[in-house]
Amino acid sequence: MRKTISLLLSVLALAGLHAQTLDECQQAARSNYPLIRRYDLIAQTADLTLQNLQTGWLPQLSVSAQATWQNRVVTLPDGMRQMLSQQGQEVKGLQKEQYRVGVDVQQTVYDGGAISLQRDVARRQADVDAAQNETELYQVAGRVNELYFGLLLIDDQIKLNTDLQTLLQSNEDKLSSMFRKGVAAESDYLSVKAERLHATQQLVVLQSQRRAVGQSLALLCGWEQVNPVKPDQPAAEASSPAVVERPELKLFAMQEQLADARERMLDAQLRPRLSLFATGYYGYPGYDMYHDMFHRDLSFNAMIGARVQWNVGALYTRKSDKQRLEMQRQTIGVQRETFLFNNRLQWTQENEDIRRAEELMASDDEIIRLRQSVRQAAESKLAHGIIEISDLIKEINNENTARTQKSIHSIEWLKAVYDRKYTMGRSN
Repeated sequence: MRKTISLLLSVLALAGLHAQTLDECQQAARSNYPLIRRYDLIAQTADLTLQNLQTGWLPQLSVSAQATWQNRVVTLPDGMRQMLSQQGQEVKGLQKEQYRVGVDVQQTVYDGGAISLQRDVARRQADVDAAQNETELYQVAGRVNELYFGLLLIDDQIKLNTDLQTLLQSNEDKLSSMFRKGVAAESDYLSVKAERLHATQQLVVLQSQRRAVGQSLALLCGWEQVNPVKPDQPAAEASSPAVVERPELKLFAMQEQLADARERMLDAQLRPRLSLFATGYYGYPGYDMYHDMFHRDLSFNAMIGARVQWNVGALYTRKSDKQRLEMQRQTIGVQRETFLFNNRLQWTQENEDIRRAEELMASDDEIIRLRQSVRQAAESKLAHGIIEISDLIKEINNENTARTQKSIHSIEWLKAVYDRKYTMGRSN
C-alpha cells in the first residue's frame, strides 16, 4: 500500500514539472478552437467584396447581337414616294428583317457617393462579423476556467485522499501489532482496514473524475494532457461593475456603426448619377434611315454622350427604411442594457462568493489544528485502551473533512476571483 501511495505522489510531483498555467491553457484553447480560423475567412470575404465594389468605377462594357422581324417599319409618305418614282428613283423602304452587332460602353463620373458608402457598409459588416466571432471565442475562456479549477480541486482531493490513506495505514499497522500482542481486538483492526479500503475506493472515483475533466481540458487546448498549477493568490480587489470590457459591448458598437453606414446609403440613393456613354453597332438599319430606304446594305453607326439619372423612387420607401434602421438601433440598445444588467447580477454573485470564501478560509486553519489535536489525542487514548475504534475513525474523518473543506474554500475563492475577471472582460 505504501508503495502505491508513494508511486502516486511521485507521478503527481513529476506532473508538476510540466504544469501549465491558466493563462497558457486559455491561449492554447483560443488558438486551437476551430472558430479562430473564421477571422481569416471574414477578412478574405471583406477584401473580395471591396474589390468587386471598386470595379464600379471601371468602364462598363457590354456586347450584344440581335436579329429581329417586325410587322411595320418606317415608310415615306405616299405623295413623296410617287414623286420620287416619277423621277426614276425606286424607294425600297426599310426591311422588316433587321440585324445588328454592337458594343455599349458606360463610364460613371459621379455616383452620389454610392460606391464609397457601399465599401463602408462592407467594412462595417466585416467588423460586426469579427466582433461576433470574438464574442463566441471569449466564451472559451469561461469553459477553460471551469475545467481548470475543477481539475485543481480534484488534484487537491486526490492528495488529501492519499494523506488519509497514509494516516489510516499507520493506525492499521499499529492495531495489527497490538492485535498480535493480544492488547487489541481483531474487530478494531478490521474496522480501520475497512475504512482504509473505503478510502481507496474514493481514490478510484477521484482518479476517474480527473481523467474525464483532464481529457476535456486537454482536448480544448489541443494537448495530450494538462497538469494545472494553482495560480498565485491575487488580491481580490473590488472592481466596479461599471467598468466592463467584454467583447459583447464592442459587438453592439459595431452593429450601431453598421446601421449608421446603411442610413448614409439611403441618402446616397437620392442623389443623381452622372455618366458618359458610347454605343456603336454594325448592322441594318443604321441611324440614317432615309439612306437605308434606298440602300439595304449594312453600315457602322456610333453615338457618344452624357447621361444624368435621378431615381426619385427611393423617396417612396425612405421613411420606412429610416424607421427600420431606428428600430434596429433601439433593439441594439435593449440588448446592451440587458447584457449589462445580467453582467451586473453575475458580478454581484461573484463578489458574494469571494466574500463568503474569505470568511470561511479565515477559520479553516484553526479548525484543522483543533481536529488534528483531537485526532492525535484519540490515537493516544486508543494506545491506552480507553477509546472505541469507531471514535478514532470518526476523528480521523473529521480531520480529513476539515482539510477537504479548506481545499474547497481555497479553490472556490480563486475561481470566484478569476470568474469575476472573466465577467468584467479581463479573463487573463
